[in-house]
Amino acid sequence: MEQISVRKVAAVIVMARELDRAEGELRALVERMDEEEQAALVAVMWIGRGAFEAEDWAEALQTAFAEATTPTADYLIGTPHLADNLESGLEALGYDVTDEEEDVLGR
Repeated sequence: MEQISVRKVAAVIVMARELDRAEGELRALVERMDEEEQAALVAVMWIGRGAFEAEDWAEALQTAFAEATTPTADYLIGTPHLADNLESGLEALGYDVTDEEEDVLGR
């Protein structure tokens, strides 16, 4: 998963959990990401919600590139259970996101 850092995904997770007060910050973070990072973020979310398996990473990433018709921030913010799906996706890909989330939160 070289297209995006686990820390960036963790930052999105933290903001998604506080969407009522952090939507602007989350939107700005996603909009500052390049196309590869945005596609990787969507692919992680899709793996987390079960649309793809972890071993299908390349296909999920390619599909995210191919189907990117809506601004990524709008798509993600409108996705139910975004934080949980991102967390599950990272876990399926073999990452433990707990420490990264704690770092983002400054704990």
